[in-house]
Amino acid sequence: MKQIFGKSQSGNLKEAVRGISRPQFLMLFSNGDQFEAHVKELEELYPEVPSIGCIGMSYDSKVVEKGVGVIAFSDGIIAAANVLEEASSMPVKYIGRLEKDVNQVNGSYEDTVCIDFCTGNDACVLTTLHSVLKHRRISLVGGTGDAGKVSANGKIYEDAVAYAVIKNQNGRVKTYKENIYRQMENYRFIASQTDKAQYKLGALNGKPAKQVYQDILKVSEQEITTQTFKNPFGKLNGDDTCIISIKEVSGSALTCFRQVNDSDVLVLLELGDYRAVVNDTIRMIQQDFSKISAIFSVNCLFRYLLFTQNNYMQEYLNDMSRLGNHAGLVGYGEHYNDRFVNQSMTCVVFE
Repeated sequence: MKQIFGKSQSGNLKEAVRGISRPQFLMLFSNGDQFEAHVKELEELYPEVPSIGCIGMSYDSKVVEKGVGVIAFSDGIIAAANVLEEASSMPVKYIGRLEKDVNQVNGSYEDTVCIDFCTGNDACVLTTLHSVLKHRRISLVGGTGDAGKVSANGKIYEDAVAYAVIKNQNGRVKTYKENIYRQMENYRFIASQTDKAQYKLGALNGKPAKQVYQDILKVSEQEITTQTFKNPFGKLNGDDTCIISIKEVSGSALTCFRQVNDSDVLVLLELGDYRAVVNDTIRMIQQDFSKISAIFSVNCLFRYLLFTQNNYMQEYLNDMSRLGNHAGLVGYGEHYNDRFVNQSMTCVVFE
């Protein structure tokens, strides 16, 4: 298969797609002002080509912050794209669409992946998607876009998840998740006084969550929302850790970017040697694949901000491009199979 990334920093879609011909699947990454126009124009340029899209920054060797980016897959893939609506209340109502698409593509865990862009309620959406994908052990990579809008096949949806099931006819696919954080000392907490709907974390070991965070890290209330770049929380999930970012301070509580439940066991995380972690990921992928056609990744907005502040973002993109044709989305939350995580990178590699 072949991946082409086209971009226009000024938001000119025709400029972005200049090198794209006969695509078999398209992903659109636009800005809030031009999203509707770009979705319509892309469908007019490539009618009946399966497509999904969202509002967000994109990248290959450079970041497109406010313009438009388009990723095209061609030469040996089968794809079906669609949407599950009512994501905040009942996405399972539309599960028949995904079942039909999985059967149409006739994929397996070795050669097929699902890519999704979501407007919110990620954990519920991922559970719904996984209920179908698990029967064929099909992996999933995706993320949350901005402004509560996604597109599928030329139409715009709110409160929905747009997805594509993609089969590589010329080789394997494999997904990866990268965590640049490690557990900080022996801090372990039992969460309580949580609000599932508002993603609020009220108390840690019976004490106000804000105060516990401040006392350990010696930061002011104003510094909490940037300190999370270095010190997010983590929820233990077997041998894995799901990262939980802090969104804002709410009185004595902390509002997070993913749901925390009463009695969840949380740990405090600290930033590790992210250059070493990235190099380990690259080595792992190189060991798994002797020939790579494409890599599509989703990097968290907070990772982008952290890397940019540390003058590492361009170096990171250069390092990833050593693997081959690499492009992706800066998301507001990352999806990996049935897990919703923060401050992470997830990717799919096509042989």
